[in-house]
Amino acid sequence: MRSYRQFASVYDRLMEEMPYAEWLRFARRCWDRYGMPASVVDLGCGTGNIAIPLAKSGFSVFGIDLSADMLAVARSKWEAGGRSARSSEAAEAGSIRWLQQDMRDWELPVPVDSVVCFCDCLNYLTEKEDVEAALRRTFDGLVPGGLFLFDVHAPGQLERYAKEQPFVLDEKDIAYLWTCEYDPSRMEIEHDLTFFVREESDGAGSAGLYRRFEESHIQRAYDPQWLADRLRAAGFELLHRCADFSWAEPDDESERLFFVARKPK
Repeated sequence: MRSYRQFASVYDRLMEEMPYAEWLRFARRCWDRYGMPASVVDLGCGTGNIAIPLAKSGFSVFGIDLSADMLAVARSKWEAGGRSARSSEAAEAGSIRWLQQDMRDWELPVPVDSVVCFCDCLNYLTEKEDVEAALRRTFDGLVPGGLFLFDVHAPGQLERYAKEQPFVLDEKDIAYLWTCEYDPSRMEIEHDLTFFVREESDGAGSAGLYRRFEESHIQRAYDPQWLADRLRAAGFELLHRCADFSWAEPDDESERLFFVARKPK
């Protein structure tokens, strides 16, 4: 499981180019096709970059993440700007409740209409039994007819990360060195990151100094057919498999695999 610790403080700065709008459009497309929800769980919500726009659009949202630090950032963003930015039409309906829970055994008092789990969150579950537990728990947390939407890294994408590393960022306020080690037998990759973050002046001459910290994150890819079989074993109907924010079938060049599943009515 991932643990972001100090990474939470710079997460949004580093993830500015992530396609959050594409994830939101994909969810809308699925809901338009299979049924619009009123309540949504954002499983592995991080700093709220999916959950907050959903709430601003009028959904009742539950943002669930294991990291207290990530949730603290998400809560601060919602308190500072999310509420005031909601449109008048969404002001009555839109809401967020932030919950520190494990995706393998998350629980709410009542089931919800849809669960989304984007940004390859399931790849952070590095044992098959943990993935199976998350799928069963999600099935139990949905109303009959509820939709489960998620994406994962394709196995080939983790191989490409290992071949293309190291990755380097060098900007005025932040820099990092990112290296990877890949285990093909498990389709598992370990990301080791060293960050240098410019400190703000504290009036005591610290301006221009950089704080160094290190993070290590492990992800595991799973065979797409195995994931499809485990969804069905958990009780889901598998409605569609596609890739890279399109409705097209995956191929060997796909980077992200998307699954659309439904709890039978």
